[in-house]
Amino acid sequence: MSTVAAAESKAAAASPRHQQLIVTVFGLYAREHGGVLPVAGLVRLLGDLGVEGAGVRSAVSRLKKRGVLESVKLGHAAAYRLGPGLEEVFSEGDERIFSPRRARPEDPWLLAAFSVPESQRALRHQIRAAFTRLGFGAVSPGLWIAPASLEREARRRLARAGAAGYVEFFRAEYADDGEGSGMRGRVAEWWDLEALDATYAEFVEGQREVRERWEGAPAPSSAEDDAAAFTDYVSLLTHWRRLPYLDPGLPAEYLPGNWQGLVAQRLFAELHAKLAGPARRHAERVLGA
Repeated sequence: MSTVAAAESKAAAASPRHQQLIVTVFGLYAREHGGVLPVAGLVRLLGDLGVEGAGVRSAVSRLKKRGVLESVKLGHAAAYRLGPGLEEVFSEGDERIFSPRRARPEDPWLLAAFSVPESQRALRHQIRAAFTRLGFGAVSPGLWIAPASLEREARRRLARAGAAGYVEFFRAEYADDGEGSGMRGRVAEWWDLEALDATYAEFVEGQREVRERWEGAPAPSSAEDDAAAFTDYVSLLTHWRRLPYLDPGLPAEYLPGNWQGLVAQRLFAELHAKLAGPARRHAERVLGA
């Protein structure tokens, strides 16, 4: 196999991660530029993250096929733009990712019931997939539950899928009769807390070197420091941004002791506060060059 072919093969194998990095970069920096980033700037930024040109091309090609990116012109330069409607999706995700809310035991629950005709099985799958991606728990195949704070987000997601008319929402509270394990036990049935805790623990361990590198360090003050912050921050956010969608913000009182989700949230918040600003400075230097 030639050197070029080997590089392309390697890029294709790694492209899922490369796609995630590109989506993170667009989510962070493209919206301030009209949703558009120049190809040259994107290649330089991904190069800072260790992705070679072949990897960028392979990942962008896949993102274009999925409708995430479009090719456009920025003046006389080639550029990529977010696909139709995705700026709104990214904006909706900002609150979930950067300011996740944790419900209290006294807060209401949101019940979502749906019934789809057998002739529309695909739509049934889309509804279940939407609830899963939002972090809902499954009470039964046609009844899902989450903290009531997710109602607006759930309605928007279903509307985009053309499924809003098949779902009924109810606000409810748990009527505990004093027997059994109560809502804490139900939460453990409806969500896979063990798997979620393990995922959070993996995130915390995966960011150990980043935490150690920046903990107690002075704020980045040079272009070199900003570039290092950019590399760590984009990696941090790429690993973090899916986690708030797995955890809908369940009350801490219903979670196991030493819940790693709380540890992970604190860690992300601390690193975000330290790295986001310097990372943006580096990105703007590259995009403005």
